[in-house]
Amino acid sequence: MNFLKGRMLYKNSLSSEEDIAEYHLEGDACITFPRGIMRMENAYERDKEKGLHANFVLWCDRNFPDDIAVSWNFKPLTDAGLAMFWIASRGRNGEDIFSPQLEQRDGDYSQYNHGDINALHASYYRRNPAEIGFRTCNLRKSHGHNLVCLAGDPLPDAKYATKPYRIEVTKSGQHFRFSIDDIEIYHWVDDGVRYGPILQDGKIGFRQMAGLIAEYSDLTVHKIKDVKNE
Repeated sequence: MNFLKGRMLYKNSLSSEEDIAEYHLEGDACITFPRGIMRMENAYERDKEKGLHANFVLWCDRNFPDDIAVSWNFKPLTDAGLAMFWIASRGRNGEDIFSPQLEQRDGDYSQYNHGDINALHASYYRRNPAEIGFRTCNLRKSHGHNLVCLAGDPLPDAKYATKPYRIEVTKSGQHFRFSIDDIEIYHWVDDGVRYGPILQDGKIGFRQMAGLIAEYSDLTVHKIKDVKNE
């Protein structure tokens, strides 16, 4: 399956505070921009003092249509936690993710997979000690904690990550493709039945879990103009 990119819908270098001024942070995080690159980490001490959860989600402020390819540079700096990407995120009744009709969220995972939102969320760079023998990239569909697809994770540990890696998520109707450096890791086709209706438009966001420090840059969103079988 070949997804051909069309016009660019959105571009953000993620190089300064101004670039994320309209983004929405749920949970507590320390977000800085050393060398003009967005670096995110959990704010451990502040979490303890405020009673907040150690995990967080940073949402882009825009809604995006279906049939898009989203890509960004990712570089891990620590070997802990995990990174996650959210797409097609809306309230379960179609509300905007920031609608006051929805319950407030503060980074607790249960609010996202068993709360009042629907989304697809892809986890990668999973550094769970229990999975040290074989690390995976996972795709889940909410509402619910439905693991719909997984594949081996090729990303090296942080000490061996000498460059940023280009992550790309393509969402087009029932198709969801996850790739790293133009290498397809998995391609899932949603039948729209087993795990509920096929999700369409909505917001995108980045989630990190405790311990991970990572850098992100050069976020782009392209419209998919054509899908070809090869």
